[in-house]
Amino acid sequence: MLEMLKELHSPVLSQAILGKVITLAEAFQTKYGRKPVFMEVCGSHTMALARTGLKKRLQEYVHLVSGPGCPVCVTDQKSIDSMIALADGENRIICTFGDMIRVPGSRKTLMDAKTEGKDVRVVYSPTDAIGIAMRHPDREVVFLGIGFETTIPILAIVLKEAQDKKLTNFSMWVTTKLIEPILRHLLDGGEVKVDGFLLPGHVSMVLGAESYRYLTEEYGISGVISGFEPVQMASGIYRLLELSFKEESAIINDLASIVGNKGNAVAQSYMETYFVKCDEEWRGIGRIANSGLAIREEYRHLDAKAKFAVPATEVRVTKCRCGEVIRGLISPPECRLFGVACTPVQPVGPCMVSTEGTCAAYYAYTMED
Repeated sequence: MLEMLKELHSPVLSQAILGKVITLAEAFQTKYGRKPVFMEVCGSHTMALARTGLKKRLQEYVHLVSGPGCPVCVTDQKSIDSMIALADGENRIICTFGDMIRVPGSRKTLMDAKTEGKDVRVVYSPTDAIGIAMRHPDREVVFLGIGFETTIPILAIVLKEAQDKKLTNFSMWVTTKLIEPILRHLLDGGEVKVDGFLLPGHVSMVLGAESYRYLTEEYGISGVISGFEPVQMASGIYRLLELSFKEESAIINDLASIVGNKGNAVAQSYMETYFVKCDEEWRGIGRIANSGLAIREEYRHLDAKAKFAVPATEVRVTKCRCGEVIRGLISPPECRLFGVACTPVQPVGPCMVSTEGTCAAYYAYTMED
C-alpha cells in the first residue's frame, strides 16, 4: 500500500505522463486548430489540480474548466440566508461543516451569528451533531446538511441514528445536490463547450461507473473517473485527450480498484430510504428539476424545514460572478471583484470561501506573486 501511495505522488511518473499529455495536446491543436477543453466536475479536483501545479503546467496545452461540483459554491443565496436565519432562533444549537460558517449571506454569516452569541458549532462529521443533541436534551440541535452523493449517504445514516435513538430535539436542514441533473443541464444549455469530463472518484464510488452512460449515449461526451493524486489526474487528462483526438466517446474507469460498475449498493439504499428527489435551486443557475434530495415524509419530524418557520428575506444582489464560475463560463480573474473586493480574508461569494472553491484555488495557487 505504501509503495502504491508513493507511485501516486511520484514526480517521475507525473512528468512522464505530462510529457505524453503535452505531445498529444499539441497534436490535437494542430489537427483541430484549438486547445482541447475538459471540465473537472468536482471541487476536489479543482483544488488538487491547482495545488499540485498541474493546471498551471498545462494551461498552454489543455483548457481545464472548473465545474459545479463544490457543494458550498452551488448553494443558492436564499438557502444560505435561511440557514443563517435559522441560527437566530431561541434555544438552538446549529451544527455545520467548517466551510459554511464564513459563507456570506445577504446580511451576515454564520460566523457573525456566532459572534452575536448564537450557538453555532463546527463539526467534523454529521454524527457529532447526534452526540450534541444527546448531551443537550433541552435544546434543539440542527445540522446543516449540504453536499453531493459523496456526503448524502452519511446524512442518511445520521437520520437513521436519530430515528433509532428516538431523538426529539434533533433535525436536519437539507440542501443537497445531484451530479447527473447538473451535467445534463450544462450540456442541454450549450453555454460551455467541453470535449470531456474529469469525473470525481469519491462520488463515483457511490454511483458506479455505469451511472455516467448517459454522457456517451445521449450527448456523445467522454468521461474519465479519476482520483485526486497527481499521477491519477494526469492519467485521467491523458485518457480524455486520447478519446478526443480520435473523436471517440467512452466512459473510462481509471479508478477501477475502488470504483465498481454499479457503485455502492448499501449507500444507495440508505439514500433511497431516507430521501426523495426534489427540485433544487442552484447558485447562478436557478431551479433544476429533480436535482436535489429532500427528507421523506415519513421522517418529517427530523426535517428542520418542516419543524421551523424561517422568515423570508430579500436576497442581496452583488457583482459576484460565482454563478458563472461554477458553470465554467469564466475564470476567477474575469470577475472584477476577484482579488480586490473579494479575497479569502473578506470574501464576497462562496467560491472564495470553500476549500473546494474555484476562486479560493486560483487565489492560493495560480496567482502570480
